Amino acid sequence: MTRWDVFNGDADGLCAVQQWRLAEPAPDAVPVTGAKRDVVLLARVGAAPGDVVTVFDVSLHANRSALESVLAAGARVRWFDHHHAGAVPAHPSLEASIDTRPDTCTALIVSARLGHRFADWAAVGAFGDNLHGPARALCAAAGVPEDRVARLAELGEALNYNAYGDDVAELPFHPAALRATMAPYADPLAFADDAPGCTRLLSTCRDDLALAEATPPRAEAPGASIRQLADAPWARRVRGAFGNRLALQAPGRAHAIVVPRTDGGFTVSLRVPPDAATSADAFCRAYPRGGGRAIAAGVDAVAPEALDGLLRSFLATYGDR
Repeated sequence: MTRWDVFNGDADGLCAVQQWRLAEPAPDAVPVTGAKRDVVLLARVGAAPGDVVTVFDVSLHANRSALESVLAAGARVRWFDHHHAGAVPAHPSLEASIDTRPDTCTALIVSARLGHRFADWAAVGAFGDNLHGPARALCAAAGVPEDRVARLAELGEALNYNAYGDDVAELPFHPAALRATMAPYADPLAFADDAPGCTRLLSTCRDDLALAEATPPRAEAPGASIRQLADAPWARRVRGAFGNRLALQAPGRAHAIVVPRTDGGFTVSLRVPPDAATSADAFCRAYPRGGGRAIAAGVDAVAPEALDGLLRSFLATYGDR
């Protein structure tokens, strides 16, 4: 029997699998992960009868056909997620814990399942997913001191930042390597203080955010803003963290972050208020390779000739708030 851990390479996915494996150790589990936008992951699982596949923070909708193949192969699947799933297949070997409400994330879903045994790691994942309110509420319930809360938030932002790039070559650390480094640490701040490279990750994240914040808006409206970053690795790395930062600074507005891709197209990342009439994922699913969740979503590959139309639609949808 092979155990497979399939997870998004961002803070939420990393912190979800971290909690699960602290509670249920499986040092031989095979990691399947990638950059943030690398969401079609289940097809990489070579499942066999009796295998156990645990999926964290990956859209069931985007992996439906691969899920059917894995189940048909005789594997058992456990699925934890908060993205749009569509209809969840009814199968005796599938256990799905999927909650798409905008105030939760996969790390929080796993934390609740485990009785909040590893609340600090869950908070790191929630902070990384820009859910500062739920993360702070969890910390308050667990009695986490405020100075420690601030450091958990910074670590979550840095772990999330690490996942962004057109491919894993642009990431400071491959998410599978980062997961292996995290694995022994029950305390996330011990990981931040002791783990090789974590200090460099935190400082690189700060530097790239400073470059992004110095970039003026491409367009603005009362309820929305558009920022277009440079055609550079730092811009592709920081787009998610920068979008989260803007959403914290102006929570009543929608934000679009446009970044050139290495193949000549563009990636557009959206952050929208929780009470927006059109959710971020609904807006992005109208475009090829678009998806996400209610308050944070993106379109992975926008052709140059299609970019202006998408941005006009964004301003028309959110600009009059």
